[in-house]
Amino acid sequence: MAEGFARAAGVEAYSAGTEPAGYVHPLAVQVMAEKGIDISGHTSKGLDLNLARCMDAVITVCGEADQRCPAIPHVNRLHWSIPDPAKAAGTQEEVLSVFRAAREDIARRVKEFLLERTTNRESH
Repeated sequence: MAEGFARAAGVEAYSAGTEPAGYVHPLAVQVMAEKGIDISGHTSKGLDLNLARCMDAVITVCGEADQRCPAIPHVNRLHWSIPDPAKAAGTQEEVLSVFRAAREDIARRVKEFLLERTTNRESH
């Protein structure tokens, strides 16, 4: 979802997992479509360290990823503690609610991150 929001804002972004599921969760696709962002063509992939070394920032979004992501010298690393909606249990509507909450949290954080980057670049 973070990649989708970043790309929608015109930023080159790549997502990867420490334990890729092999697919993008259909409910993630659904809740992003509710915001007009199509991530149906995105793929689940592992971390490419060579690509990560070229990034301005690496952002982990769940507890396990923060501990499992290797240190990458000279790359700004941030952690956003967002519960994994794919682990949600309950009725379809309850699980959708968890996905929507994660989506809104991610959307807010991506917006703040991009605004901070723009502000920092303008002040230098």
